[in-house]
Amino acid sequence: MTTPSMTTDHPVSASSSTPSDSLGRDAWRRLTKNKAAMVSLALLCLITVTCIVGPWLLPWGLADVDWNAFDVGPTLEGFHLLGTDANGRDLLTRTLYGGQVSLSVALVATFVSLIIGVLYGAISGYVGGRVDSLMMRFVDIMYSLPFMFLVILLMVVFGRNIFLIYAAIGAVEWLDMARIVRGQTLSLKQREFVEAAHALGVKDGKVVTRHLIPNAIGPVIVYVTLTVPKVILLESFLSFLGLGVQEPLTSWGVLISEGTDMMQTSPWMLLVPSVFLALTLFCLNFLGDGLRDALDPKTR
Repeated sequence: MTTPSMTTDHPVSASSSTPSDSLGRDAWRRLTKNKAAMVSLALLCLITVTCIVGPWLLPWGLADVDWNAFDVGPTLEGFHLLGTDANGRDLLTRTLYGGQVSLSVALVATFVSLIIGVLYGAISGYVGGRVDSLMMRFVDIMYSLPFMFLVILLMVVFGRNIFLIYAAIGAVEWLDMARIVRGQTLSLKQREFVEAAHALGVKDGKVVTRHLIPNAIGPVIVYVTLTVPKVILLESFLSFLGLGVQEPLTSWGVLISEGTDMMQTSPWMLLVPSVFLALTLFCLNFLGDGLRDALDPKTR
């Protein structure tokens, strides 16, 4: 007498998901319930798209001069919706171009700091011992130096190039990232999946890049959303001091610097870029808070 086979030929359902997928969907579901974070995300996307597409839809270029509209307020004449500056250049156009520079500096500099900080912190926490101690002492030394002084020194020595601004800001903003990733790595490297990887003969480099860093990505994502506004403010401050982008380029910091000189006679020159900058910073901070709550395992 034969017994019926216990095997089945039915394929595994394609809808089955991995734990990481379910955690990602759970984090997204929790984020969508945060109204402030979702409104901030929508506004941030709107500002970004407007800065990218807007200049193509406006009749004035970045350096175009309207010889009939020097230092005028918002008006439909000449299609200067937010006014012009003292040189007759359309303020809305320059603000949108300035947003492209400020946002690109923020994203590229944050990416540079992300790469340096994540790799540095993961290696330090994974190796441990004297290497970890020496690497963290270097971080402490860097912490003791004023960030602004280092950036200004780099700008003075190597020149005020837009690409140097990316590298200079990113090179001084990776320290906090390194400490966060190091702390996560120290706790993760004792977990069973790391021991299993070692037992299977996985090399240390792959353990760090394929197992430790992906599992430490939650706090990193949150910190990235908090680093971007810091970088925007730092770039704006450098531009305010005259050490940022140079003509014919502009940024929100440059426009705010120009607006402060004309705030009594032409307040729109200060108000317009300040509103764009403030809205962007608020959106990033609210989005960072929402991501922190969505990715925090203690609130699940």
